[in-house]
Amino acid sequence: MRQNAEQVIEEVSKVIIGKDEITKKTFMAILAGGHVLLEDIPGVGKTTLALAFSKVLGLDFNRIQFTPDVVASDVVGFTMYDKNKDEFVFKQGAVMCNLLLADEINRTTSRTQSALLEVMEEKRVTVDGTTYDLPNPFNVIATQNPIGSFGTQLLPQSQMDRFMIKTSIGYPDFASQVEILKDRQTAQPLDEVSAVMTIEQLLDMQEEVRNVHVAEEILKYITSLTEKTRNHEHIIQGVSPRGALALSRIAKAHAYIAGRDFVTPEDVMAMFIDTCNHRIVLEAKAQMKENSAPLLLEEIMKEVKIPDQQKITI
Repeated sequence: MRQNAEQVIEEVSKVIIGKDEITKKTFMAILAGGHVLLEDIPGVGKTTLALAFSKVLGLDFNRIQFTPDVVASDVVGFTMYDKNKDEFVFKQGAVMCNLLLADEINRTTSRTQSALLEVMEEKRVTVDGTTYDLPNPFNVIATQNPIGSFGTQLLPQSQMDRFMIKTSIGYPDFASQVEILKDRQTAQPLDEVSAVMTIEQLLDMQEEVRNVHVAEEILKYITSLTEKTRNHEHIIQGVSPRGALALSRIAKAHAYIAGRDFVTPEDVMAMFIDTCNHRIVLEAKAQMKENSAPLLLEEIMKEVKIPDQQKITI
């Protein structure tokens, strides 16, 4: 099945040019059953990335454009009286799909954002006292404009914690920009992207990722890293237990993509910043420094002892 993973990354990379690392991280989150938050300026390919994955993985896809007038029922659905049936029926919301693109999530109200809390954690919705399970698999790729952009508001920490990783695409380099311009002169590259696996195959791969071995020394390493964030002088809220679990899960996906059935410290380190940078709350002075969260996490990685490879039993 790992060969399929390489095909997925290769196919998506036809559209997201020069950003293989972002493509891999997004796919790792999907394999680990997690959600992705992309924070970036408009026009760098956030929406295109989500569309490409939906096509390549053969997923049922919905997109919801978050604006101030979007309400919770648009997201999770609602019940209404059907005169012909003489009963109340459930009308599905946008979340009833395999892959939900929550576009510009930080432009809507807090009440609408909170509708995603149960969805993202438990993968089900409760409407008028009745619970409905979401399709399997279910992943959210959300985009948000940088905080401070016109019309944006901070996501509550409880929702930020539901995202497995937060990352950004960024501007393309010179060669990639030229390639993008060439590709889009006469055609839309998304039209050329095709499915390389089925939903059933994706579910099988997710099961294989869950079965990747994590030694106790690695679990202690993850705990040491996350505990350090809870006791740091410049961090007033550290990584939650949910965050530590997310790190262990995506480290498994990183190992799987690398062709291993066991996790190494390098897998943890590779995903530590993307998994934790949105889960910590900094003190006021630290917040004033640019990129201070990633820098603090880099320092923490340097301070925490890396497990001895010989103690990592398979």
